[in-house]
Amino acid sequence: MSNLTGVQHATIDAIVANAGRATLPFRRAHRDEQYATAFWFNELVETTAEVERVRQFLVTAGEPTRVEIAEFTLRPELCAPAVSAEKLIWTGFADGWTHLGDLGVAVLPTSGLHEHGERKGWQWTTDEITDGMAAKDDDIAALGAEPVPAYLLGHDVGAGNGAREQAVVVGAVARARRGGVVWVGDVPQGCVGAPVFIGVSLGGDSFKLVCVGAVLPGRGGRHPIATFDRIRTALSRLAPDAASAVEAAGQTPPTPEKKKRWWQRHG
Repeated sequence: MSNLTGVQHATIDAIVANAGRATLPFRRAHRDEQYATAFWFNELVETTAEVERVRQFLVTAGEPTRVEIAEFTLRPELCAPAVSAEKLIWTGFADGWTHLGDLGVAVLPTSGLHEHGERKGWQWTTDEITDGMAAKDDDIAALGAEPVPAYLLGHDVGAGNGAREQAVVVGAVARARRGGVVWVGDVPQGCVGAPVFIGVSLGGDSFKLVCVGAVLPGRGGRHPIATFDRIRTALSRLAPDAASAVEAAGQTPPTPEKKKRWWQRHG
């Protein structure tokens, strides 16, 4: 990682600080297959002086969700109080997901996850990819054929131990010949569906953190990305009650006493 610039190191630090608790690794239960990463996303529906109303989803690549029983791996910092069990088994998994047309992306309303935590006596303490962080049309339009440094935040499959530790994978994004946006670089096993970030320069050493979208299965070191401009358009077509979460202005979930950094940097 010594060949990274100061801005790149700062971007990685910003990703971990702002989205480190936004990702969840999962796989097909009882099988060593269909490994993927999902992430929490808050779609802003309405904002006033008193309240911000959002619809909250898990977002990931569509294909890994087509299993009957899935297994999530939980990290202690995602729950308050921290849970003793590290696995969450979900039956009827495929039925809960909505596939967004031909984007290759599936979304899951998080109400069931919140209800599960309440029944068990704990609350989720996640980060979310917010509407402000998710790429806008202009952010996507600015991407050209020249690769731009980018960073994937996913959970790879540990060599033989299945640890699913979080990894920041360094690569690039670029405009493909057919017009879509692709990830250029390695996608470790288990990181399909993960969010991809870039740092957009604001001049000098200043930048804004932008989540481009979700990385999809690919080949040859080039993986398509379902970008947030297209994800937003597809979500706008869903029924208003497809997800439910109302957050008062300034209200945030409880934060664990000590935030552990369960992540590695992969170059």
